Amino acid sequence: MTHRGLQRARSRRDEGQVAVFVVLVTVAVVMFAGLVVDGGLALAAKVRAIGEAQEAARSGAQAIDLAAYRNNGSVRLLPAEARRRAHEYVAATGDTGRVKTTTSTVTVTITAHQRTQFLGLLGLDTLTVTATGTAHPVQGVEAPER
Repeated sequence: MTHRGLQRARSRRDEGQVAVFVVLVTVAVVMFAGLVVDGGLALAAKVRAIGEAQEAARSGAQAIDLAAYRNNGSVRLLPAEARRRAHEYVAATGDTGRVKTTTSTVTVTITAHQRTQFLGLLGLDTLTVTATGTAHPVQGVEAPER
């Protein structure tokens, strides 16, 4: 076989290798872009969920038992009213959440779903994030809590 014939035979064996390499690199780039973009969206959704959970808990913590406060100055919650207020706030956000109340604390856990932009191409359509916020009523705030 001549030198030129050897080169042609070798080039025919290599023809499909570049296409496979390009496909693999393209998939890797899309996956990396998906992690960057959709990871950022997930972080933003987490921050939003934290804010919603904290606000819902603070909304519930406003349900103070005024009769007890007027009688002896004790600050405590009406658990059923606190739960109702917190659920009302969560419902307004469009997310789902759980509310736990006692006479001194409201705890709200929010579950939010973030649709993906790139990772949907790989079969991951939504990312789920959860966040928890807790609040309690305070009388006579004079300085930040530590």
